Amino acid sequence: MILSVIVAILVCLVGYIYRSLKPPPPRICGVPHGPPVTSPRIKLSDGRYLAYRESGVDRANANYKIIVVHGFNSSKDMEFPISKDLIEELGIYFLFFDRAGYGESDPHPSRTVKSQAYDIQELADKLKIGPKFYVLGVSLGAYSVYSCLKYIPHRLAGAVLVVPFVSYWWTKVPKELLSKALELMPKKDQWTFRVAHYVPWMLYWWLTQKLFPSSSMISGNNALYSDKDLVFIKKKLENPNSHMEKVRQQGDHESLHRDMIAGFATWEFDPTELENPFAEGGGSVHMWQATEDRIIPREINQYITDKLAWIKYHEVPGYGHIINAEEEICENIIKALLV
Repeated sequence: MILSVIVAILVCLVGYIYRSLKPPPPRICGVPHGPPVTSPRIKLSDGRYLAYRESGVDRANANYKIIVVHGFNSSKDMEFPISKDLIEELGIYFLFFDRAGYGESDPHPSRTVKSQAYDIQELADKLKIGPKFYVLGVSLGAYSVYSCLKYIPHRLAGAVLVVPFVSYWWTKVPKELLSKALELMPKKDQWTFRVAHYVPWMLYWWLTQKLFPSSSMISGNNALYSDKDLVFIKKKLENPNSHMEKVRQQGDHESLHRDMIAGFATWEFDPTELENPFAEGGGSVHMWQATEDRIIPREINQYITDKLAWIKYHEVPGYGHIINAEEEICENIIKALLV
């Protein structure tokens, strides 16, 4: 009798653990009972769809073609304000797209840093934007720019990393520097990053369980934002972008969680090992870092640009992580890249 009770308890416990660890299936766009497809999309060679948004001058008549990569918990409808006058003066075409699992782009369960570069390359080819293009990545989306610099440098006309993502497990950046930067983050975020790196199969449970606090960014905790960040967030809440409701519509695991897993996984390369794709001229690479950014440790990005002197480092004093909400800063980013 006692043995039967113990077995029953163990079976229930195993079932509970399994259900807790297993994320729900994604709500794929365009299939029965899934969200509707409302944006243009291209079909990739592996069968997945990527949704995109175009802005600026007509693609066929553009002088500069820039693919913009959104960050964490964002989408192709992200903020990156540029005046119409500057766009027309320079002849700029912008191509925004939903990264895998975000918005209306299909999930990619085996997403990696490397796969990001080939998604971008195939998107460019499907839309026939030409043999070379610029890439601009914001925050966590900047790991896609590192990927492009590593795997498809021959396709780049230039690149920009804006408040770029940092992994605390890069192999060539001094461990003391990485450890010190990680310790400055809230404890709950430190543990979240460790789970994403060491036991990614537990990340869904970690971010949905109620026993311990997990991620500041997902929970909506504003402690890491600067005063100027909070002003922007307040304005955004007062005038919400209706398109942003679609960011996580296919499921948090397919968008947010897999994004973190890919970023904090063990990379095939270290950023400090990258080679200058424009050693003979013809293009440039830039990094923009805000001095009041509490989400991205600027000491690590400064180290990378010190090692890679061909990356032009720009600091924005007095601003926090959300610098891409300011038109003047965005225009300075574009002018530095193109002019």
